[in-house]
Amino acid sequence: MTPETNFSPDPVYIQKGDDDGELIGRILSGDVAAFGTLVDRYQKVVFNTALRFLQDSDEAEDVAQNVFVKVYEHLGTYDHRLKFFSWLYRITVNESLNHLRQRKPTERMTDQVSVSDAQDEAERADTARRIQEAIRMLSPDHQALIVLRHYEDLGYDEIAAVLAISEKKVKSRLFTARQVLKDLLIKCGVQAP
Repeated sequence: MTPETNFSPDPVYIQKGDDDGELIGRILSGDVAAFGTLVDRYQKVVFNTALRFLQDSDEAEDVAQNVFVKVYEHLGTYDHRLKFFSWLYRITVNESLNHLRQRKPTERMTDQVSVSDAQDEAERADTARRIQEAIRMLSPDHQALIVLRHYEDLGYDEIAAVLAISEKKVKSRLFTARQVLKDLLIKCGVQAP
């Protein structure tokens, strides 16, 4: 079931048409309709990225709306030498992380029984839920690394660009995040295959 949002139901992930630089030029010249085109082009990827971090469609929608407000307000500061998508993605990640930091800490899960190796659908769903719980227990910075690498499938160089850190720091911090996540998964009753 798809969550209800204010976004268009159009399945297109990133639309073709005017290139981003041309749209940005039109927006900066006062063409409000061009901003609508930019929002249509990127609304789904922004929403989905926020949803990966927040695991709540209402919160993800709020974050996505905040992202586009910030984009509109700060579009004049965008460096045209960089990809617009990278700039937008970074704003989305930062807004998602800020939202996570403002949340009240969640309760820690108590130790639970290990999931058996049976491929039963209910058990797979339970395992997925436990994994998401463990990810939510991570610090926002560790969550960002895990989500960007393992859910968004970004490369180390792309993560470095989004988080504005070196590739070496990405690798080091991702290693630490994985170790912490491994311990949390064990506490949540998820055993490594």
